[in-house]
Amino acid sequence: MKIEHFAYNVEDPVKMAQWYVDNLGMKIVKQVKEAPYMTFLSDDSDQVMIEIYHNPVDEVPDYRNMNPLIAHLAFVSENPSEDKEWLLKSGASLVSDDHLDDGTQLVMLRDPWGFPLQLCKRGVPMLK
Repeated sequence: MKIEHFAYNVEDPVKMAQWYVDNLGMKIVKQVKEAPYMTFLSDDSDQVMIEIYHNPVDEVPDYRNMNPLIAHLAFVSENPSEDKEWLLKSGASLVSDDHLDDGTQLVMLRDPWGFPLQLCKRGVPMLK
């Protein structure tokens, strides 16, 4: 089987989707213009999607106060330090910037809504 998407309930999916397009290079594949504002975003490979929405049937998790090791959205980055600076100027906040012995750099941030984002440059790439 192939993963189609990962979905999560957020405060403001419309603004969040636009921020992801403007700052993470994602593309809106499908967006419903009324509640619950389901929005499907693909990465630049068009092989992976996330879905964000605001469904009041259940509460939006407190992403800002959750440890990012519980859940985070990770992106491959050719230059995590440069991308980190761009995202910080665009409203993200820094959690950590780790450099591992194998040459891997992992930058953990939070988007403006508190959801954890990770920038990964692996010493040995794991994806083809």
